[in-house]
Amino acid sequence: MSLHIKGGTVVTAEQAFRAEVYCADGRIAAVGENLDVPAGAEVVDAGGQYVMPGGIDPHTHMQLPFMGTVASEDFFTGTAAGLAGGTTMIIDFVIPNPQQPLMEAYKQWREWAEKACADYSFHVAVTWWDESVHRDMETLVKKHGVNSFKHFMAYKGAIMADDEILVNSFQRARELGAICTVHAENGELVFTLQQELIDKGINGPEGHPLSRPPQVEGEAANRAIRIAEVLDVPLYVVHNSCRQSLEAITRARSEGQRVFGEVLAGHLLVDDSVYRNTDFEFAAAHVMSPPFRAKEHQRALWRGLQSGNLHTTATDHCCFCAPQKAAGKDDFRLIPNGTGGVEDRMAVLWHHGVGTGRLTPSEFVRVTSTAAAQIFNIYPRKGSVSIGADADLVVWDPEGSRTISAKTHHQNIDFNIFEGMTVKGIPSHTVSAGKLVWKDGELNVEKGAGNYVDRPPFAPYYGAMQEARRRKEPTGVKRK
Repeated sequence: MSLHIKGGTVVTAEQAFRAEVYCADGRIAAVGENLDVPAGAEVVDAGGQYVMPGGIDPHTHMQLPFMGTVASEDFFTGTAAGLAGGTTMIIDFVIPNPQQPLMEAYKQWREWAEKACADYSFHVAVTWWDESVHRDMETLVKKHGVNSFKHFMAYKGAIMADDEILVNSFQRARELGAICTVHAENGELVFTLQQELIDKGINGPEGHPLSRPPQVEGEAANRAIRIAEVLDVPLYVVHNSCRQSLEAITRARSEGQRVFGEVLAGHLLVDDSVYRNTDFEFAAAHVMSPPFRAKEHQRALWRGLQSGNLHTTATDHCCFCAPQKAAGKDDFRLIPNGTGGVEDRMAVLWHHGVGTGRLTPSEFVRVTSTAAAQIFNIYPRKGSVSIGADADLVVWDPEGSRTISAKTHHQNIDFNIFEGMTVKGIPSHTVSAGKLVWKDGELNVEKGAGNYVDRPPFAPYYGAMQEARRRKEPTGVKRK
C-alpha cells in the first residue's frame, strides 16, 4: 500500500516548504519535489492545502471507570473521532485503584485498547505506594515502553497521591529515566471547600468551580514543581487552567528547571459562565476538573502558549452523557467529571490560534503534535514529516469550514462544549499508518488497526552526572 500526497505545502514545527510526500508500508518514504513515485500509488491532491504531522493528543481517558460509571467513549469510537479531526495518536492513562497492582491495571487497559483504530500509548498513574509499585514501575519502563507516570493531587479518598507518594514515585521515576506528570489541585482544600458549600446549601453545578478556585491549582502546581526540583526529576503539569499554575511553571523554567506545561483547548476557549446556566444538563455537561475559568485566565493561557511556557495542547477527553451526569442532580460532588474534544481540538486551535495571528502554522504543529512527541520521547517517529517517520499525516484545508455540533460529530457523547462554533481550517484528509482514514468528510477506519507505541526511557542523566549535580561539582571530579 502506498500513498502520494502532491501539490501541498509541508508544514513542520520548524519550517514550511513546497514538497510532495510519498508513503509506503506505513512509513514516510520520500519528501521532496518532483518525486519519482512507483506506479499504482494512491494520489491525494493537496493543492492549496498544508501537509502536517498528524495530531497527538497527550491526554485522553477512553473507557475510564470513574465516579461510579464508565466513560461513554471507548478506544474505537474515541480514536475514530480523533482521526476525523486530524489526531492520529492519543496517550491515554492507566489508573489503578488504590491497592491494585500497577501491572494488573496496565494489562486491563491494554486489553480495552485493542479495538483502537489509531495509534496509542499510556501514562500510568501511581495512586498508592508499596514495594510492589516500586517494582512494577521498573517493569513498565523496561519491558512495556512506559516512560511517564501520572499523579493525581486531587480526589481525596479515591486516587489522590499525597506528598509521601509523590516523593517515593518521583524518586523511582528519576532512577528509571521516566518523566512525572501531575494533575495539580490541592485535594485537601477541594474536599474542605466542597463540604462548606454543601453546608451552605450550594449543591448545583455552580458549586463545582467555587470548590476548585485557581489558588488550589496554583498551590499544587508549585508544590509538585518544588518536589521535582529537590528530587531533580523532569515534570509535566497537565491541563493548566489558570494564571497561578502558569506562573509557577514560568518561574521554574526561568530558573532552569525542566518543567513542561499542557493546556486544554477547552480551557483556552470556554469560560466559567457555563456553570451559572440555569439548565442543569448544560451546566453539568461542563463539569470537569480543573473547571473552566474566568476570561482573564484564558488570556493568560494564550500568552503562555505563545511564549513557550505551555508546550502542548490536549483535551482530557473523558465523555459522560446526560444520564450519567444526572447522578449529581442534587449534589455537584457526584457529577462525573469530564468533557469531550478529541475531534475538535485541532480545528478550534487553528481557527482561534492561527486564524487570529496568535500562532503561526509551524507553532500550531508544535503545540498539537511535535512537542508532545519530543517530550514523551517518540520523536521523530511521531510529530514529524521526515523519511522513516510513521506515515501519520493530516492534509489541512485552511479555507474549509464546519460548524461544530453534537448532532454531527463522531464523538460518543450527547453534548459538545464547542456547540455552534463555526471554524475555518479543517482536515480534508487524515492518514494513519499510510492509509487514508478520513477523506472529504467520510471515515474509513478499521477496528483494531491502531498500534501500541513504545516510549523508551530518557537518556540517563543519572549516575555520575546526577551525583555531580547534587554535589554541584563538575562531572569527573573525584574526592581523595
